[in-house]
Amino acid sequence: MALHCFAPRICLSTTCGLALLMLATAARTEVTAIHYTSSSPFGATAFGSAGVYEQLDGTVSGEIDPYDPSNQIIQDIERAPRNQRGHVEYGMTFSVLKPVDLGKSNHTLLYDVVNRGNKLIPAFLNVGASAANPAGDGFLEKQGFILVWSGWQADALPATGRQTMTLVPVARHKDGSSITGEVRQEYTPSAAVPFEPLAGNANTVPIETATLDNSTATLTRRVHQGDPKELIPRTQWAFADCNAKNVFPGTPSTSRVCLQGGFDTNHIYELVYTGKDPKVMGIGFAATRDLVAFLRVSTREDDDDEVSSPVNPLSGAVRSTIGFGISQSGRFLRTFLDLGFNRDEKGNRVFDGLDPEIASFRISLNIRFAQPTRLAGTQHTEKQFPGQESPTTWGASHDRFSHVDGGLFDRCRRSHTCPKVFNTVSSTEYWQAGMSATTVDADGDEDLKIPENVRIYHWAGTQHGGSQPAVAASQNSTCEQFSNLNSYTYNFRALLVRLRDWVVDGKKPPRSRYPTLKRGTLVSADQIKFPKIPGVTFEGIFNSRQVLDRGPSFSDRTDSGVMEEPPATRFTYRELLPIVNGDGNELDGVRSTQLRVPLGTYSGWNTRKPDFAHPDLCDLTGQYIPFAVHKADRQGDPRLSVEQRYGSKAGYMQQVKEAVEEQVEEGLLLPGDAATIISQEQARNIGLP
Repeated sequence: MALHCFAPRICLSTTCGLALLMLATAARTEVTAIHYTSSSPFGATAFGSAGVYEQLDGTVSGEIDPYDPSNQIIQDIERAPRNQRGHVEYGMTFSVLKPVDLGKSNHTLLYDVVNRGNKLIPAFLNVGASAANPAGDGFLEKQGFILVWSGWQADALPATGRQTMTLVPVARHKDGSSITGEVRQEYTPSAAVPFEPLAGNANTVPIETATLDNSTATLTRRVHQGDPKELIPRTQWAFADCNAKNVFPGTPSTSRVCLQGGFDTNHIYELVYTGKDPKVMGIGFAATRDLVAFLRVSTREDDDDEVSSPVNPLSGAVRSTIGFGISQSGRFLRTFLDLGFNRDEKGNRVFDGLDPEIASFRISLNIRFAQPTRLAGTQHTEKQFPGQESPTTWGASHDRFSHVDGGLFDRCRRSHTCPKVFNTVSSTEYWQAGMSATTVDADGDEDLKIPENVRIYHWAGTQHGGSQPAVAASQNSTCEQFSNLNSYTYNFRALLVRLRDWVVDGKKPPRSRYPTLKRGTLVSADQIKFPKIPGVTFEGIFNSRQVLDRGPSFSDRTDSGVMEEPPATRFTYRELLPIVNGDGNELDGVRSTQLRVPLGTYSGWNTRKPDFAHPDLCDLTGQYIPFAVHKADRQGDPRLSVEQRYGSKAGYMQQVKEAVEEQVEEGLLLPGDAATIISQEQARNIGLP
């Protein structure tokens, strides 16, 4: 059997076994070494015309020139240690999933920005994907994509399958001493706990406290964001670990906080303390830029012919690149573009297309003491966390409240490296993350013109992250209602194909679909008329976007710098939300089969239970409120029953088929997925014969 090798000493075929090689460091910036640690087959069978896939895993080393203009925007890069060439070094893990025969690929590199180190796109778009069957139905592989992941988040802890940074510089003063500064953290436990990791997440490297003495720190609590903060006496908490066997005050710890009596589920706890040794987190942008730029070229010219260059495992196969990111990762892409990292150090475009999915804000990565694992800020949790600052628009805009002008395309336009963009969002982004600020001016009274190279698609009536198709209703432990089971997976698959067609062939995708002021489908929050459904709480609560003063060393325009904690609120924007019909379902956007032929109400918001800060919103979870099956079952519910709507299962299926056909004609559904939806709905029990 022939071996698939990229160099005489590097064999990456599954027939070769484990291939380990550390390549010599090139005398230049960018990717300098690749260490392959494993090669394994992927999936049990071939994937259509793309054939058999294999997975390559390893580590990447690189270095950047801190004086290069494209890198100078990285916060604290001038305080990072340098090697003998005056460059700043970094390292990260990476993973590649590709056809064994690269000639059978579609020649598009799909870079999936990992979310807290985790790969998301396979489980997101491959229906049925699981730990036992990671390929699921193999949609991405059957399309022939070359999938790539790599670490970028310097505080993500390593674990099996997780992509992390293996080397990231720590900023220090010129004399080598530690840098310290204010750090603010919120804790909103979903279960009562005796202590919290300082990072609020056990999978995250904490920003350690500079001192165990809590006399200069404060811990407060409140039920709702707007409530006065109740100061917890310093005698009742400590920087310590106080697990069940080690009661308060516990064992001193620089990475945990212990509260006498424990943290409960009904309060927001806020800790402000002095942290130390900030990592140069913004280098994650440069590391991503350099890896993708390296993988998309066939050969490299070396500055020094005597020094070996890393071997590109995809050499000659990549003709186009698409960056994809979900939630935190989508915010990464928005900021990556905004800060100019879509231009590599040679002046070339890195990503030809981008899809920042369910992301309406930027990410707080290029900040001293950055904590990118935390939420971007919801109505109940982390409301004042950075990322919501202007600009939030793709094209240029003027925000007279924050005194910020510009748009996310400013830098790439100057360097002629702008990609084609799909901005895809759920309903939750409107209720919890100010999505209207992407399409409406800062005053909230005029629709903005969207650039020609952007399409915006609102997954109407969905929650953050969506839902896999044909799942049963489930309930989040902190929320009053079922989670939203309206799936947009099949619509998303169709649009990913359309994005690639746009990038590769210039074929125009379907028009944008999102609520607007002009059509009357985007309205002030106080105009939302949600039906009065028995047992359902609707208080008209939403997450308002604010102008926050973070001090003179922080730049709103770039979401970069050094923050003062806690920030002061200077202004609250007018909030706009998608209008709903009498069922409580949204009217504008990409409407799935479930929304066109509903069996209930599908919302991007849900309400927290009593003892969980009721009636605040349930962070990123939406809700599903099923219709009564028969008229007699309604018991005061103003919504028509399933029987009144469809009469029978046959009547329901007739409307399903019509809805599916409409979506195929609109370019929002692939024919194969249309047939699958009909089969799934035929198997669904709707309570009618």
